[in-house]
Amino acid sequence: MQPLASIPSPSDGVWHLGFIPLRGYALSIILGVIVAVWLGERRWRQRGGTPGTVVDVAVWAVPFGLVGGRLYHVITDNQLYFRSGRNPVDALKIWHGGLGIWGAIALGGLGAYIACRRRGISIRDFADAAAPGIALAQAIGRWGNWFNQELYGRPLDAPWAVEIDFAHRPKDSLGNVLDQYRDVSTYHPTFLYESLWCVGVAVLVIWAGNRFQLTNGRTFALYVAAYTVGRAWIEWLRIDTAHEILGLRLNDWTSIVLFAAAVAYLYVNRDKGEAAPVAAAAADGTPAGPDTDDATADRETASEAPGQAAPDAAADQGPSDSGEAKTPRAKDEQDAAPPDDGTDGAPDKTSADTSDEDADTDDDAGGARPEPATAGKPASDAGDAAGGEPPK
Repeated sequence: MQPLASIPSPSDGVWHLGFIPLRGYALSIILGVIVAVWLGERRWRQRGGTPGTVVDVAVWAVPFGLVGGRLYHVITDNQLYFRSGRNPVDALKIWHGGLGIWGAIALGGLGAYIACRRRGISIRDFADAAAPGIALAQAIGRWGNWFNQELYGRPLDAPWAVEIDFAHRPKDSLGNVLDQYRDVSTYHPTFLYESLWCVGVAVLVIWAGNRFQLTNGRTFALYVAAYTVGRAWIEWLRIDTAHEILGLRLNDWTSIVLFAAAVAYLYVNRDKGEAAPVAAAAADGTPAGPDTDDATADRETASEAPGQAAPDAAADQGPSDSGEAKTPRAKDEQDAAPPDDGTDGAPDKTSADTSDEDADTDDDAGGARPEPATAGKPASDAGDAAGGEPPK
């Protein structure tokens, strides 16, 4: 069966730059990672996060994800490597294809969690920022299956069908092409379906996250729910060898379970969009964010009208030598002040001025500041979490 038009497959998925092989599968994965890091970094900075955070987390998450994706594939398709007549060493040849997205997300998430703990940031806030980038990485990475002529669907006679060479068609346990596919050259391009679906998921996640202020891990949960819906029907089209349970492929069952878990998470956390972020513990055990005393002073200062002194603070200072109430001053200013000679001096500074001077003193000290407590939150939530008015 040969349609009038179809999508051609590359005759070779590897090129050589001297003695260095450049594989289309690997290039697709690398390009996807670059796009995911770029978009995740941009979204993280928009939420008040420290620049470079996503890159640092990716150093942990990407290697973990590659190992997890390969382990999932080898475990669920172990017959390809450990059955009689197969070579177990082929399980290490990742360039031939075979990365399970579920294993990549699971172990990659573990690597991200370790990195987030080291930096003292919330893994849920980070996942919300990274979610659409992960979807785009999948969209780009799926083109690696096109280079390898793998993971296609059922026979299809349509202009968008993909051509599959005879050597890459489904085979039996002895390596012979199955009879029903000998004369069939075009199939459903499931790699293209999933690539387009993932682009749509990324757009949906970005729009819904901004429209409904999906925080606290809900943006990532939406990504999981949306992706699994598409993966379920795409998996149904595929004809590669897979384990089945009650007539459904293993990846279909995985999609069903994860979809249910994601929807349940969205429902349980439906009212948590406006909650102030909770700073995670930093690597040295100290809380990430302002100290408790500083945060309390900032809230008190923000609640007072500009130019008014804090009467309670002034009363606590006790009388001065002249019998007048003494308002708080910066420590350096008190040391430099001349002795009281009974004359009227400049008006005392308000509590708000003192707080500002203390903040300036901290800035001049040059000390390292931890990740802001509002990092990873959309701009509207960040203003609420800071205890002041939201950005105009």
